[in-house]
Amino acid sequence: MTSIPLYVLAAVFMFAVYTYLGYPLVLLLLAVLRRRRPGHGELAEWPRITVVLPVHNEADVIGDTLDNLLQVDYPADRREILVLSDASTDDTDAIVTRYAGQGVRLVRMPTRMGKTEAENTALPLLQGDIIVNTDASVRVDRAALKHLIACFADPTVGVASSHNVSVGRVATHANAAEASYVGYDMWVRDLESRVSGIVGAAGCLYAVRAPLQTQALPGAHCRDFAAALLAREVGLRAVSVRGALCFVPRTTSLRQEYSRKVRTITGGMETLYWKRALLNPFRYGVFAWILASHKLCRWLVPHAAVLALAALAALAGTTPWVGWGLGAAAFAGLCGVVGWRWPEQWRLPRVLALPAYLVIGNLAALHASIRAVRGTSIPIWDPTRR
Repeated sequence: MTSIPLYVLAAVFMFAVYTYLGYPLVLLLLAVLRRRRPGHGELAEWPRITVVLPVHNEADVIGDTLDNLLQVDYPADRREILVLSDASTDDTDAIVTRYAGQGVRLVRMPTRMGKTEAENTALPLLQGDIIVNTDASVRVDRAALKHLIACFADPTVGVASSHNVSVGRVATHANAAEASYVGYDMWVRDLESRVSGIVGAAGCLYAVRAPLQTQALPGAHCRDFAAALLAREVGLRAVSVRGALCFVPRTTSLRQEYSRKVRTITGGMETLYWKRALLNPFRYGVFAWILASHKLCRWLVPHAAVLALAALAALAGTTPWVGWGLGAAAFAGLCGVVGWRWPEQWRLPRVLALPAYLVIGNLAALHASIRAVRGTSIPIWDPTRR
């Protein structure tokens, strides 16, 4: 009777190890064998770009954001900035209009539409050959745009994504472990770029060939994820660009991080279901494996963890190591509870921070999968305040 729970535990353990360790190690081996660069070639001239910046009630940061974008190294006569105000009710629109003489245009949505629908509405206004998508909460390195755009000298590249750096706006806060996860994810994306291509762009800053941007998307879908999938459908790659630095402030609490992940993962699941044909390895080869490993496996880890807990409960009292397993699960759960309730202005102790972040993230994926199956998506965008 105890053999089935043991097999379940072994399978869950191997699945988790593959997802977070085995998969990137296989990527590393393939990257060494392939020796493929993320993008190569030379541009005859810098192409025209349109920077798209969706916002909703960002009066506190929009001025600094536009100042940052205007100082980024790119020819001013080849760049325009399009601010999409999703029916902002604060001073966001008034602040944006002050930049009208510097190549900044305001497009106001008359009613709340959500981020993706606002982007759909603005599609006829995009004039650039390359569309750069970014976020009001981030800061873009001065050299980042040229690093991104230079990748398009390679005709096989359809999407170029930033290398994100997680930073804290204050010296201490409860969500310090996010930096570790972002660093890990950027490492995996770099390996994917060297093997075949990433499966989704970093939403904070990424560039897309205009024909890929001009397709309207369902309102609940994630354009940063969809961009890479649409590129692959037409035989193009999405790559992560190590030199295109984008500094992303961490959310200051695990509660905020949970809400953000539920929203983004729900949209991601719906986007993947929309383009599920890309999971066919007979048609899309290595990319299908990368897509399944990076997205599906991560989303399935919390479901596997539930099976592992059930197996441990079934084995309770049989062998001493089962007690250690249950104790570890209890400790992880306790870390999650403490992290959830921890005051955001205090730094969560290091011994608790990473387990708490992983528990909260996996619970968010579990919650998102339930929402996706039920069809209760979150189409109206509520920007995360960082």
